[in-house]
Amino acid sequence: MKNLKVQPLGPIMCDLNSTELGFDEIELLQHPLIGGVILFSRNYESQEQLSELTLKIHQLRRPSLLIAVDHEGGRVQRFKNGFSQLPACGLIGKCEPLAKAKQLAENTGWLMAIELLSVGVDFSFAPVLDIGGEISEVIGDRAFHIEPDKISKLANSYMLGMRKAGMSAVGKHFPGHGSVIEDSHISIPLDNRQFDDILLQDIIPFKALIEAGIPGLMPAHITFPEIDDRPAGFSSIWLNEILRKQLKFKGTIFSDDLSMKGAETVGDYIERTALALEAGCDMVLVCNNREGVTYILDNMGKIDDNKSREHLENMRGNFSFTYLELKTRKIWQEKSNQINNFLHN
Repeated sequence: MKNLKVQPLGPIMCDLNSTELGFDEIELLQHPLIGGVILFSRNYESQEQLSELTLKIHQLRRPSLLIAVDHEGGRVQRFKNGFSQLPACGLIGKCEPLAKAKQLAENTGWLMAIELLSVGVDFSFAPVLDIGGEISEVIGDRAFHIEPDKISKLANSYMLGMRKAGMSAVGKHFPGHGSVIEDSHISIPLDNRQFDDILLQDIIPFKALIEAGIPGLMPAHITFPEIDDRPAGFSSIWLNEILRKQLKFKGTIFSDDLSMKGAETVGDYIERTALALEAGCDMVLVCNNREGVTYILDNMGKIDDNKSREHLENMRGNFSFTYLELKTRKIWQEKSNQINNFLHN
């Protein structure tokens, strides 16, 4: 530990190739522009292996790098074997009455968060705040409901469960991905509505969660031509004027993956990174493209943003016990059984 590298968190979150850190990745993660790691299914074999991997990542630097994952439940759950199976948010939204659905959402948020924390993951990019229904090709049952008010209530309960476990929530995909057909992973979605129409529909859950104190948000790679000709995640109008000033969001803004098709419209990886940070993102994600990460690290200048670093520090997980210790706790056993019974009855 004597040679531990001490440097502030950088604004780039990257991924890893496998279940162990390679020598080249150890060097990569010590670059001053790196501030976090996002994990995928390829990085997981077992709780023991994952705990060892996250420990090594956290021990590389001081302050330690942030570790995140997309772990929503349903079809978006990166770690499965050995972890509790989590319901899709849309399944929670179908539960009646609303009070029962809210309790289920809180329990799911708690269970998701406590299990990830027990293996050294700081936070999950959850919950989804988008409008559900049949319009979007990518959202679908990842959303809690088709009604904004119900999404607000259920997502708030989910966030509360995460908070009780010791994890900060990151709502996505501002100002809403559920009202466009195309998937921004593989397409370049356009939403031609006026701002007032979006404000009275898709933005309602985001506004409600901001007022409830959500710590993090992720903007969508969707262009709204009536508001700005850049996708929301690269738009200072969306992130600074609307999100920060109008909606009074004071938390952390993470870009969606800069490798997605919806991000290509603003230029190469340097231009994408620079525009996202200039627009108001505190950290940008670059996934599944090591060449893209290397290109950014080799060509971006030094970035000093104390406000962003302060935001990022607020995303650290509260690591109370290991996964083996967690499994002996009565509260985990009760909530895990409740979720399992809901899924299989």
